[in-house]
Amino acid sequence: MATSAIAVADAIEPRTRHRNAGTPRGVRRRPFYVGVSLLMGLIAIVGFWPTYFGPLVVGTLRQPLLIHVHATIFVGWLVLFLTQVVLAARGRVAWHVRLGRVGIGYGVLLVIVGLLTGISRTAHRIELGLPGEHLLFAAFADMTVFSIFFGAAIAFRRKPQVHKRLMLVAATMLLVAAASRMSFLPLLSMRQVVWVSPILLAMAYDFKARRVIHPVYVIGLGAFFVRAMSPDIFADTDTWSAVTRWLTTFA
Repeated sequence: MATSAIAVADAIEPRTRHRNAGTPRGVRRRPFYVGVSLLMGLIAIVGFWPTYFGPLVVGTLRQPLLIHVHATIFVGWLVLFLTQVVLAARGRVAWHVRLGRVGIGYGVLLVIVGLLTGISRTAHRIELGLPGEHLLFAAFADMTVFSIFFGAAIAFRRKPQVHKRLMLVAATMLLVAAASRMSFLPLLSMRQVVWVSPILLAMAYDFKARRVIHPVYVIGLGAFFVRAMSPDIFADTDTWSAVTRWLTTFA
């Protein structure tokens, strides 16, 4: 998020700089990424509504403080992502860059909280006599994939066409937990399609606009496939069981 979650270069093209800066027309010109950002928020709300947002609204939610911190940080990320998209679309590049500096630190905080929450929830499951290896592995896998694409987005922050797509993939990674909780979808494959739907839509948008699909999206889908398959391969090994026991002693 250090520069553009959408095409800053397009937003400040010389012939359109004056027309788009500071006006809503920039959003109307390129509404796709704004729409995808809103879709991400919708997926998060729908996925966590039965177990978190719904009980929170009616006042029946009972969760440890860390879970509330985790939810606040992750929802805040989606809000920050949407804000950056809108700022870039409206040509507010200076504000986008300023907020992007905050976004780098926020992303680091998100990873730390995500890992701590995974360790805490795993320790709780083990205390109840339930297995926790898969839960902890999923938390580490999610944060690892997010960190790779988030770090790459920072590294390519001066190349907006690459940066914006890396940020989209990183943000989509965080939707895996929400999509997996959509029990009203009977098939796991349907939940996985919901999870990666922002990337699938972005690929379709690229193909329609440019007649080519950007390789970042292809790499992202490949990384998501590895993430989805890896728990069944590694989480049940003796090595990961030992790592889980060691990490949960700190919870």
